[in-house]
Amino acid sequence: MDIAQLIQTVAIYALPVLFAITVHEAAHGYAARYFGDNTAWKMGRVTLNPAKHIDPLGTIVMPLLLYFATSGAFLFGYAKPVPVRFGNLRNPKRDMIWVALAGPAANLVQALLWGILFYLLQGLGTEEVFFYAMCKAGISMNVGLFVFNLFPLPPMDGGRIMVGLLPLKQALAFSKLEPYGFFIVIALIYLRILDTLWMGPLSALTRMLLNVLLTPFAMLAS
Repeated sequence: MDIAQLIQTVAIYALPVLFAITVHEAAHGYAARYFGDNTAWKMGRVTLNPAKHIDPLGTIVMPLLLYFATSGAFLFGYAKPVPVRFGNLRNPKRDMIWVALAGPAANLVQALLWGILFYLLQGLGTEEVFFYAMCKAGISMNVGLFVFNLFPLPPMDGGRIMVGLLPLKQALAFSKLEPYGFFIVIALIYLRILDTLWMGPLSALTRMLLNVLLTPFAMLAS
């Protein structure tokens, strides 16, 4: 593994990753507080301080190990989940949908902002390729997190959305998958099923949406 290439990759992805996970988790906490649960707020997790959201194993060690093991072909990681007591929400079944959506929505907005910054730099005539690479990394990282977290299996955000949408009896049965959900997702990643049937198609659709939204900025920059 080329150490210079690793350092360059870390430098390009450092800010996008920190922003992506920090704003994602803070958005969950802010939404929970808005709908009645102050748990994350009292624990200081509704903050843009990355240190509050970084999980040493999931945010640093695991991605680095996977980068070396796969020569950069596969990366996976996670942050410390924001604690939410759904029973404290004013309307638990309905409000948990909004709390779960807040994180992925924050990533979608960030992807759009990185795209706007890309075209702003282009319009200003910036020639430093490092900044363009960082913008592309920001788009890629946030699109990936947006789609990945919407996978409809608890404890993923998409799984919590499904629990909120399903009738009570089915929701209770579906929620029982949560203790095993993480291991199921890891297996689906390893078998490339998640990438083929979920990440690939939905990432493409998300990028199409972003391209439409960014069209005016692209025209102004050209």
